[in-house]
Amino acid sequence: MLHDLLCEKFSDKNIILLGFGVSNVPVAREFVRAGLGKSVTVRDMKSFDDLGDAARELAGEGVKFECGIEPTKDFSCDTSRAVIFRSPGIRPDAGDLTPAINSGAILTSEVEFFCEHTPARIIAVTGSDGKTTTSTLTSLILKEGYKGGKVYLGGNIGTPLFPLLDKIGKNDICVLELSSFQLMTMDSRATNAAITNITPNHLNWHIDMNEYAEAKYKVCGRKTSRLVLNATDGYCRELALKTETPKIIFSAYRDSYAALDARGAKGIFLRDGKIILSDGASEEVLLLASDIKIPGVHNIENYMTATALTYGIAEKDAVARVAKTFGGVAHRLELVREKNGVKYYNSSIDSSPTRTIAALSTFSNKPTLIVGGRGKKTPYIELAHELYLRAGAVIVTGETADEVSEALASVASDYPDSELKIFREEDFEACVKLAESLTPSGSAVLLSPAATSFDKFKNFAERGEVFKNIVKNL
Repeated sequence: MLHDLLCEKFSDKNIILLGFGVSNVPVAREFVRAGLGKSVTVRDMKSFDDLGDAARELAGEGVKFECGIEPTKDFSCDTSRAVIFRSPGIRPDAGDLTPAINSGAILTSEVEFFCEHTPARIIAVTGSDGKTTTSTLTSLILKEGYKGGKVYLGGNIGTPLFPLLDKIGKNDICVLELSSFQLMTMDSRATNAAITNITPNHLNWHIDMNEYAEAKYKVCGRKTSRLVLNATDGYCRELALKTETPKIIFSAYRDSYAALDARGAKGIFLRDGKIILSDGASEEVLLLASDIKIPGVHNIENYMTATALTYGIAEKDAVARVAKTFGGVAHRLELVREKNGVKYYNSSIDSSPTRTIAALSTFSNKPTLIVGGRGKKTPYIELAHELYLRAGAVIVTGETADEVSEALASVASDYPDSELKIFREEDFEACVKLAESLTPSGSAVLLSPAATSFDKFKNFAERGEVFKNIVKNL
């Protein structure tokens, strides 16, 4: 089916892949298997040698590579009959893409093509924070309690689903984590969709917060019959008021339907340690907060979101079974080890200040934080306040060291009695060893960078693995 579909739609097209990363490598392979390899051109800023074995393999099958260039500029083929698959990190209006589209080119992506052609039900999750954990929980709950077919997890997480189009049937469910980058040009086909929150993020990529929020809003489309929204998030509240899509709104900071102010929607709130669903007339206990193994109020809200997405699809008891066993996603408040009474946590995924604030809120004893990386033009003032209130020490590092240091200095006068220790260290291993020397028994060391990893590492996972290896060798 997939190869027939590719031949039917693209046999007379110039196929251009912008970027040779996680999403486009399997796309290139499937075009080769469909016999269209010689129609494919990969454009990437890296050199051909840096693209590795996959590039050499595909070049041997006739795929053309244009490397060491700006991939969106100066197209070498006729774009009037081109289909362009962009990697998520490439803006849809970058370089010469707009004139190419105006001349007749079709702009798409791996996940867009999949969503357009899969017969499966789609459940989509986006948000500034918590979307990976929520997507994972949603898939686990469905795998535990949905009996109608198979469950797949993809999008911005896990394995690209494009090559699986042949295997996924109409009774299956695909849970997709979707970033604002992916959503920019998508027409959502999700039946159930959620926005965990919308806070300043990726402002080095998006023009402004309005563009960022509008991209997130696109997770809700014409087929969406259930939209799950965060009641305490201003952007989510705005969407709740202007969309007619049936909604479930949630908050772990509200204890009744009236306090939630659901306005005709169903609501999920926390009361006396119970997660409760209400329609304003009746209530149903969905889960005990004490059943949740992973810490933090933000994870209670992640469970609220996942439960709302799967309600009526999975068996009710499936939520509790997952909650009692799920220990969290790697690099998200991941306990690495305990040494001399100090616990070391890897939360390398925390690439924004709001994520670091959420991670910090889970600790009762004031931990030592390692903060810093490459910034996304997000403000650090709120994080600076939280560090003074909740941290014992903070070690700033990376390209954002100046920004974080300036934010801490700007609010220091608000905390004249603070004992917060502030250090700056450029070497990552030295940061960890300094944290070890600063942290008393009974407390913790937390890697929660509030920035991306791209100043020193290829991604957050590599940063987290390096941290874990250093900690294990202390």
